[in-house]
Formats: sequence, C-alpha cells, structure tokens
Amino acid sequence: MSQHPAQPPQPAGKDRGALQAADGRSVGEVMGDIAGDVSKLMRQEIALAKAEAQQSVTKVGKGVGMFVGAAIAGLLLLVFLSVSAWWGLGQFIGNQWSALIVALIWAVIAGVLALAGRAELQRIRGLSGTTETLSKIPNAVKGHEEDNR
Repeated sequence: MSQHPAQPPQPAGKDRGALQAADGRSVGEVMGDIAGDVSKLMRQEIALAKAEAQQSVTKVGKGVGMFVGAAIAGLLLLVFLSVSAWWGLGQFIGNQWSALIVALIWAVIAGVLALAGRAELQRIRGLSGTTETLSKIPNAVKGHEEDNR
C-alpha cells in the first residue's frame, strides 16, 4: 500500500479547499483589496490629471490673450505706417496719388497672402488613413474581409 504524506492540520472553522494569504485573508479578500487600491490609484491619477490640465488651460488662455494683444498692436502699427507712407509720398506726388499707391501696395500684399492660403488649403488631403480604414468596416462586419485587400 502506498502511503500519503501527512497533511498539516487545518484551523478550526476554515474550509480546507480555500486559499489563504499569509495573514489569513482569503484570495477573494486579497483580490478585493487589490481592486480597491487600483480604483483609488486611478481616481487619484485622474484628479492629478485634471489639476494639471486646469493649470495648462489657464496658461494657454493667458498666452492666447497676449497673442491677441500683440496682433492688435501689430495691426495698429501697420495702420500708422501706412498713414506715414501716405503722407511721406504725398510730399512728392500729392496726397491723392500717394493714398492710391499705399492702397495698391496693400492690395498686392492681400492678394499674395490669399493665393498662398488657397494653395496651402488645396494641399490638405483630409484623413486618408481613417477614411480607408472606415471604408473597410462594412466588409469586415459582413464577414468579407477578403474584399478589403
């Protein structure tokens, strides 16, 4: 007859099949503690991310406000430079002609910027990767993935 090794005695009131941690807690209790700790950690990380995002948004708002102020100041600078050019040229060719010349210079600048902006917008191809992937979804749902190749 084969002999089985002796098993250590089980504490009274405990299920022999239940796994236990070193401190006597069941696996379910340990897993519950782990899940609670992970949940707490996630909540803390989300709170930290929200606080950092709020600080970043505040700084972005200040930066954008400063850029708007700089743009307004730059626009006023251009207006005063245009008036100065108008008056300066007016000393040589008359105010009417100098106003027309300054206006034509601004028309050329506006035209060049408009053409450059239009060319830049025409280079946009959209979301080609996303469009291609989305076009394959109906075939995949129908089970015809081979049609996507």
